[in-house]
Amino acid sequence: MSVLELDDVAVTFGAGPPWRRRAVHAVRGVSLRLSPGETLGLVGESGSGKTTTSMVALGLQRPTSGSVRFQGEPFPKRRRLLAGRMQAVLQHPQWSLNPRMRVGRSVAEPLAVLGEPQGEQRVLDMLAQVGLDESIAQRYPHQLSGGQRQRVSIARALITRPPFIVFDEAVSALDVSVQAQILNLIKDLQAEFGFAALFISHDLGAVRYVADRVAVLRHGEVVETAAAEVFYRTPEHAYSRQLVEAL
Repeated sequence: MSVLELDDVAVTFGAGPPWRRRAVHAVRGVSLRLSPGETLGLVGESGSGKTTTSMVALGLQRPTSGSVRFQGEPFPKRRRLLAGRMQAVLQHPQWSLNPRMRVGRSVAEPLAVLGEPQGEQRVLDMLAQVGLDESIAQRYPHQLSGGQRQRVSIARALITRPPFIVFDEAVSALDVSVQAQILNLIKDLQAEFGFAALFISHDLGAVRYVADRVAVLRHGEVVETAAAEVFYRTPEHAYSRQLVEAL
């Protein structure tokens, strides 16, 4: 059974002044599937619809048309019912970490949303699994390096053991050497926990390293989906060939 299914999804926004409104198609006809333990790389230029697609996948944006299913069931009308079952790791960790909150409390916060016990040992174990010393739990985000903050964000995303995680430009703000560490960490954690991942990036090198399959978005439409090894060896669509040649 697929973890996530998007079928013929379209998202249309109204733009322009009230007396001259026009429809802007952020995405249209998008169909994607993700299986347990699989990473789907989503690539495309800025404005291609990657962020809108991720918002739909996380239940933060309702599609104008089409359907979304999560673990075989239609998305609930109340997103709160999905709490703890899907998470996101963003480009800038500070977007998900409260600067006035110690790291340990930030990591435990998703448990509080679920009403689960916030055991200190559970937080420390999670920090250890992302390669951080337990002393990190008592620090504030500004006291950490960029790589450490991203590891904390990953620990926070994994604390509820979600079956689906979106990584949205999760390594693009990091130094190259730190990027490699975080990409290896993501692969190791996925092998251990078995979550499905939607890995969104403009960096095709990073996508090549972590993705099992690649989907290419252009002007809001999926122009190609292929196994990663096939995509990088023999991309079919002209736009895909441009991306691979640039890499």
